[in-house]
Amino acid sequence: MEFWSAEECRIFVACLACLVACGLASSQSSFGQSAPGFHQSLDDAWWTGPLLAPSANTLPRGHVLVEPYLFDVISQGIYDSQGTHHSAPHANEFGSLTYINYGLIEKFTVGLIPTFYYNDVSTGPKSLGVSDLTVQAQYRLHFFHEGGWVPTTSIAVQQTFPTGKYDQLGNRPSAGLGAGAYTTTLCFYNQTFFWMPNGRILRTRFNVTQAFSKGVNVQDVSVYGTSQGFRGHADPGAALFVDLAAEYSITRHWVLASDATYRHQYNTPVTGYNISDPSQTLFLNSGSSQAFALAPAIEYNFTNKVGVIMGARVFPAGKNTSNSITPAIAVNIVH
Repeated sequence: MEFWSAEECRIFVACLACLVACGLASSQSSFGQSAPGFHQSLDDAWWTGPLLAPSANTLPRGHVLVEPYLFDVISQGIYDSQGTHHSAPHANEFGSLTYINYGLIEKFTVGLIPTFYYNDVSTGPKSLGVSDLTVQAQYRLHFFHEGGWVPTTSIAVQQTFPTGKYDQLGNRPSAGLGAGAYTTTLCFYNQTFFWMPNGRILRTRFNVTQAFSKGVNVQDVSVYGTSQGFRGHADPGAALFVDLAAEYSITRHWVLASDATYRHQYNTPVTGYNISDPSQTLFLNSGSSQAFALAPAIEYNFTNKVGVIMGARVFPAGKNTSNSITPAIAVNIVH
């Protein structure tokens, strides 16, 4: 089974080596300062947040959070529904994703997530464009207090609008940067804190989201695997996403972080016909897919309002899912 090319392996090893080296270097100094009876205060711990799990906390009224991400999805190879591995064109999917959140009132935050992509596929032309746009609203149900056992908990609703191109792609299938569907995602977030035996803080997040999409009219070449001349309809399957994340406060400035995620995408049926033979009905099924991923990272927080995080999301190939590694860097700014 082929996972990554030699170049991709070198990138992955370099990322992990950097994370481990930085973490060990900073931890040696911080542990030496953790005297018996040391108890790190919540104010002393500064955080940027893990790569993937959004915060369960909301912004104070009138405050703004901006967190731009830069990443490169490097993929090759996929497993079908029978578990058979197939090689796939090598691809670099460079992207920019930005969280922009605003504290509208106490306990209630609104925001949007614009995304842009530049696709570089080994077997076709390159493509640059806008992906689908997501807007969101989040309400905090409870706020964690030291000594209590109830975590910070919130619920959120996200609505994704089909602003990205998804069909009529012609000879540029890599230009398919959206899904074409209106998607509603229900989110449950929680976050809590634990004090480790050395007195330092471990912050954890556990998030669960469920997405539902409306049907999509499809023409010609599309992200749904249709060919030129196709006319029909796709019904994107629902998607479940679970994220367990942890951050360890090595010092006030340095934090080690990691996400462990699971995603299950249900079958997407596509029905229609080709204009070359309208009498023959065509049926396509994507099959369900599932994938596990890890996203180790390291954070450096300049202040309690400005921090940077660098890491890599690693997807081993799974059922109907290509293997990939995604180096990423983000800056978190709260004002």
